[in-house]
Amino acid sequence: MLNGLQPWHLIILVLVVVLLFGAKRLPDAARSVGKSMKIFRAETKSMRDEEETPAEEPVKRELPPVTPQPKATEQQVADLQRQLDELKKQQPSTDAQKHAS
Repeated sequence: MLNGLQPWHLIILVLVVVLLFGAKRLPDAARSVGKSMKIFRAETKSMRDEEETPAEEPVKRELPPVTPQPKATEQQVADLQRQLDELKKQQPSTDAQKHAS
């Protein structure tokens, strides 16, 4: 007589579930379980599809070639050094004016 679930076992199980969760929560719970099963099936199907299709080779991307910057001429370096020296000469005079104020 021990051959699994009998119909009256299922009736008792349904009554216990209704008593525990209430009649209002059961439709929401069933909906949630249904959505979860749908997502689970979709994910397992996509995993099976990925196993069947061969993996694609990764796309190799190369960086564009570096264009060399033109080298500064000695004249440009001298001009920049002169401008820097002029700025350094002006700076102490502006600091002295700030302290005098």
